[in-house]
Amino acid sequence: MSSLDYNIHNTRNDISQIGDSVSAVPGPSRRREEYTVGWICALPIELAAARAMLDERHKPLPQMANDSNVYEYGSMYGHDIVIACLPSGEYGIASATSVAKDMLRSFSIRVGLMVGIGGGIPKHGIHLGDVVISQPSGQLGGVVQYDFGKSITDGKFIRTGHLNSPTKALLTALSSLRSDVEMHGSQSQTHIHELARKYPIMKNAYASSESLKDILFKAEDEHDENGSCESCLSRFTPLRQSTGGRVRKVHYGLIASGNQVMKDAKRRDEISNDMGGNVLCFEMEAAGLMNDFPCLVIRGICDYSDSHKNKEWQRYAAATAAAEAKELLRHVAREEVLESSVSGRS
Repeated sequence: MSSLDYNIHNTRNDISQIGDSVSAVPGPSRRREEYTVGWICALPIELAAARAMLDERHKPLPQMANDSNVYEYGSMYGHDIVIACLPSGEYGIASATSVAKDMLRSFSIRVGLMVGIGGGIPKHGIHLGDVVISQPSGQLGGVVQYDFGKSITDGKFIRTGHLNSPTKALLTALSSLRSDVEMHGSQSQTHIHELARKYPIMKNAYASSESLKDILFKAEDEHDENGSCESCLSRFTPLRQSTGGRVRKVHYGLIASGNQVMKDAKRRDEISNDMGGNVLCFEMEAAGLMNDFPCLVIRGICDYSDSHKNKEWQRYAAATAAAEAKELLRHVAREEVLESSVSGRS
């Protein structure tokens, strides 16, 4: 079995086991207008982590005409939620936009979440397994499309356009969450423990980082495409080398979004510096959502956006992001959700 086949096989097991573990019979579905929280993810492993966080599963509703999404229905902390994943193999801004538009047509979405994995920028003290949550900064709404703009003289690139901020209900909940963390520490680990209890097959990959290594190389120390990172350790002295299991941290700030996977440490740092050094991570979908589906973006850090990118941390990072999203929903008042509105509905 090839490594790709192995990953696909494992992901299918991850998702299929969830349906067996939450409840043999899903609870009754709600009315379409009662599903007010929309949760979008890009990868099957992110979908598995999201489904594992549900307090209750609901029976699916009949599919609406002209809606190509497949939904998981359920609830968390009293919020009725629909979860959709991008089509397999179709990543990036355009695909995310299409999924969001179908979701908005089919449900009365008031609050949006984009939850999954991303590549961190290590100079901010970010480690693998940490979580980054988008937060407005100055005139920026929390997400910046770094590859959209115009080139001018001297090879300079000016970024144009403006992406919306999340809804007031989400920003208010984020303030409440941050206050709670200051007073009591993060409570999201309880959701990881619950995932491991309910879904034993997911325990090792999604609920524990103890077997993983957190290795950070200098920007100029590029990965040998014909070798493994073990060979990189024999060639370079890493800036950081530790085993997993550390207490993860949550970081709040700007997220850079674009259509290409960021695998170049020099380019990573260049873009970060161009935007005032305030960007915390890179991802590929959020810029396609913010203007019509103004959501909060939550990313578990699985790599350092460099040439050493690999998949070892992806499942754990997907779970940490999903757990933080669930903890955020604990702070979202249902009354504020009903008073919120998402632009672009048709």
